[in-house]
Amino acid sequence: MTDLSQARVLMLASDGFETVELFEPRKALEAAGATVQLASIKMDPIQGMKGDINKAETATPDLTLDEVDTDDYDALVLPGGVANPDTMRQQERAIEIITEFMEDGKIIAAICHAPWLLAEADVIDGRRVTSFPSIRTDLENAGADVVDEEVVVDGNLITSRKPDDIPAFNKAIIAALEEELADEPVD
Repeated sequence: MTDLSQARVLMLASDGFETVELFEPRKALEAAGATVQLASIKMDPIQGMKGDINKAETATPDLTLDEVDTDDYDALVLPGGVANPDTMRQQERAIEIITEFMEDGKIIAAICHAPWLLAEADVIDGRRVTSFPSIRTDLENAGADVVDEEVVVDGNLITSRKPDDIPAFNKAIIAALEEELADEPVD
């Protein structure tokens, strides 16, 4: 098993994130040794949700979107929820971050409604993805080949459908990071 202690992962979220889609991947990545940082619009705690109607835990960002230097990270994880990706896709810097990760061929993992951000960033044309059912037409309209599978890995892009898929989503992210770090030259 590759040592993930050198891995740095960025998560983007705002109010309305689905709590398990942020906390479970973060916990799994940290347990594997990765450093995970959360970026948001402001430094204020952001409100998590369980489903779309029940407030849940909050998360405190480590930095703002404007402070993110994508060169500092190996992977980007985008949790879903409905309000979170809808808000984030209106943030110019969030879209730039996604574009920079894609241009650099770095891992991008998005679950549930978060692939909306990938459509907004115009990075899924010709790519195979999955998502929550209600946004699949949006992804198809952005040129993606949309399938209904637990987790889809298409090169550097990892997508999943819903909270029930989190174990497979986490496993795919960790495997991709292990592969990426194994390919890096040793100093």
